[in-house]
Amino acid sequence: MLEAIAYIAIQQSFRQSPRESLVRNGAERAFIRSTIIDDQRETLVEIEIDPTKRDVVQRNRQRISRSQQLAETLRITVFTPDDLVLVKGGPAERRQYLDDLLIASSPKLRTVIQKMEKIFRQRNVLLRQSNGRLSLDIANTLDVWDAQLCDVGERIVLARKDLLEDLRPRAAEAFRNLTRLPMSLSLEYQHSYQGSLREALEQAREIDLRRGLSTVGPQRDDFFIRADSLDSRTRLSQGRQRAITLALRLAAHDVVARASGTSPVLLLDDVFSELDEPTAEALFAELPVGQTLLTTAGAIPKIATAHCTVLLEQGARR
Repeated sequence: MLEAIAYIAIQQSFRQSPRESLVRNGAERAFIRSTIIDDQRETLVEIEIDPTKRDVVQRNRQRISRSQQLAETLRITVFTPDDLVLVKGGPAERRQYLDDLLIASSPKLRTVIQKMEKIFRQRNVLLRQSNGRLSLDIANTLDVWDAQLCDVGERIVLARKDLLEDLRPRAAEAFRNLTRLPMSLSLEYQHSYQGSLREALEQAREIDLRRGLSTVGPQRDDFFIRADSLDSRTRLSQGRQRAITLALRLAAHDVVARASGTSPVLLLDDVFSELDEPTAEALFAELPVGQTLLTTAGAIPKIATAHCTVLLEQGARR
């Protein structure tokens, strides 16, 4: 259910599931039909998912083709036990967190991010085709790709840095409230290059040709997370690491709510199975006002007051 709700907002699985797994076994396609009520205004959203084709998306019975339009209709914040990869995982996980948040708070940036990703894919194909040799044609084509990368890449880096500035105090406050400890939390953007992006691409061209891939650029950047100057990946307990991931999600929710003027729908996917009781209580105290959907494979947390409870057994509602 949570995956279906999230699909309306981001048009992909927040579990990173392949499209084929979104369709019931034995069926050819899946359908999502929802009514979204925001400030007394109702919006009907219908999505047909066919793994062999592009989604058919309709809003109020009118077909739409841009994901941005759905992002403006419904915004979500998702908490899952897998969020621990934000701390323990590689740079790609943290870049995805930033870029997803940029799109949620400013949907127009989706096309900029998609353009950058497309340019890097095309650039990498060209680098592999070069077989390590810089011919005149290869050099001219690289110049074209690099000029475009500098335009969109630097725009994305600036947006990511501004976002981290916005996130930093909110995440730090949430982390202190969750842990009940006077620990500081810092988020620091990490470039994969020095100087300007244009200079970095020029200096790395020989290495890129030899390796057949782009070794510098926003697609390789990261951000460091430290608690009291300690590297969160290696110097903190898993309990503290999980508190950081919760703080990052709470801060992200606040950023989107302020940017959009409406509170995103909170999706808590079996989060409390991984939390001790004090942390669970602290998380509930930190949850913002708004609609929240919570799933659990065990007992409902004592602190949760449910407006509606749905019990599923063997895949069916009881």
